[in-house]
Amino acid sequence: MESRALRFVVRGRVQGVGYRAFVLRHAHTLGVDGYARNQPDGSVEVVAVGDAVALEILIQRLRQGPLTARVETVETSPLPSPPPPLVGFEIR
Repeated sequence: MESRALRFVVRGRVQGVGYRAFVLRHAHTLGVDGYARNQPDGSVEVVAVGDAVALEILIQRLRQGPLTARVETVETSPLPSPPPPLVGFEIR
């Protein structure tokens, strides 16, 4: 299956609540490469590379978040060009 690369911006109460670690666990389980990082505006940016099925499941998990988070919106956009090679998933 062909890999796709997507960028997500997750808004709400998503910093300081274990959100990035939550994403890391689910990305590892799904075999998705990429990263999650906090943004200065209080959002979390997630860049994910994987097959369509894995990315669809990841989107569902991003909308859910950990119990301590309150996700208000998840903005999704395709990356215009492939990101640099990403191996594994990391928190930045």
